[in-house]
Amino acid sequence: MKFTIVFAGLLGVFLAPALADYNINISDDDNSAGSGQQSVSVNNEHNVANIDNNNGWDSWNSIWDYESGFAATRLFQKKTCIVHKMNKEVVPSIQSLDALVKEKKLQGKGPGGAPPKSLMYSVNPNKVDDLSKLGKHIANMCRGIPTYMAEELQGESLFFYSGKCFETNILWIVNISFCGKTVEN
Repeated sequence: MKFTIVFAGLLGVFLAPALADYNINISDDDNSAGSGQQSVSVNNEHNVANIDNNNGWDSWNSIWDYESGFAATRLFQKKTCIVHKMNKEVVPSIQSLDALVKEKKLQGKGPGGAPPKSLMYSVNPNKVDDLSKLGKHIANMCRGIPTYMAEELQGESLFFYSGKCFETNILWIVNISFCGKTVEN
């Protein structure tokens, strides 16, 4: 009987952090990186990370849905939502996101640390008709606003793009650029 109680207690101690939600706030008080204030909320139970970037007119919100494999960024100034497949070689796993963010914050590396990885996407000008195929979390965030799919640019495509891009810097871990007519206007 005592063994069962001890085992259940230990299981709770080790399982609780795995299912916990956590929030991390990064503030760029002098706005040297141009990011304003950024916060990350991770919900391990639903396998989702939510990134909020509050920077006036350039504010945006991003959701990384690890279950569906899609990510979406809502650009408040453009009043649009851009959805793309998550590049698992660049975007940290949900398990390592907490460690990466705490390491950057606690060590004070911020914008002075190792350079973040970069991704560039071309935004398709055709609106997404069916948000449900992108997962319920993304569908809820993008419901009611024009939503577009974006495809990652790789190799030579990166050098030949000359249009304007909207850039998101996520906690000095990854820079994501969305390029195309949808973000130029």
